[in-house]
Amino acid sequence: MSRLAFLGAGRMASAMVNGILKENLYSANEIICADADDGTGSRLSEATGIAYSRNLEELLQNADTVVLAFKPQQLSDIGPRHAELATGRLIISILAGMPLARLQDRFPKARNVVRSMPNTPGQIGAGITCYSPARELEGEDARSVESILGSLGVVLRVDETELDAVTALSGSGPAYLFEFVAALRDGGISAGLPTEMAYRLALETTLGASRLLAGSGERPETLRDWVSSPGGTTLAGLKVMEESDFRGILRKTILAARDRSLELASAS
Repeated sequence: MSRLAFLGAGRMASAMVNGILKENLYSANEIICADADDGTGSRLSEATGIAYSRNLEELLQNADTVVLAFKPQQLSDIGPRHAELATGRLIISILAGMPLARLQDRFPKARNVVRSMPNTPGQIGAGITCYSPARELEGEDARSVESILGSLGVVLRVDETELDAVTALSGSGPAYLFEFVAALRDGGISAGLPTEMAYRLALETTLGASRLLAGSGERPETLRDWVSSPGGTTLAGLKVMEESDFRGILRKTILAARDRSLELASAS
């Protein structure tokens, strides 16, 4: 029986399993997971009906595709014996900052190795995941990668050289958006609104504006200008953002995250 094995059973692995089952890509009895002795694997098994094992031999022996979903520093726990069990299998990694060269070194006999970068909205099927394979994906492997990663949302294939920038933008980007919403909330509080009202307004405004932008097909600058009446309140606020180099701050933020991703990749 062809099986899909998850090494790791945390939030992102759980999101993938739930998406895979919802899309009927695999049945529950074709999926197995392991955890780091933190209870996540048994909980995921109970919630979804997939198999659970702490024994890596059992986990890998029938698997055709293996998803690496543990903490990056735990890759060193995969020894030669386990790497041998991965012979001929497709390896999909969602380990942040882990380069293909390191993954191939750890799984030298894998059929192919894929490095990917999902983001946290994948937990509700609204994520975007970029990936890069070590070798050209063919036939069923290409379809499997697209569908498995697609269980989290949108999927894009990129060059591996772009994945550190991807990590900085879409991987870390949700945290920047959450910080922006918090800043809008705090601004509303400073302007005299009750805390809960300020938060509700910040949240719904961000959500609604994002939906409008996604559905309009317009550039963000165009929609910005639609809101900005000459001499009005919006322009007064935008002037402060411009004077504070708002875009420059975000550019530096993304570059700092990209540089850190490169550092982590080289250190690994």
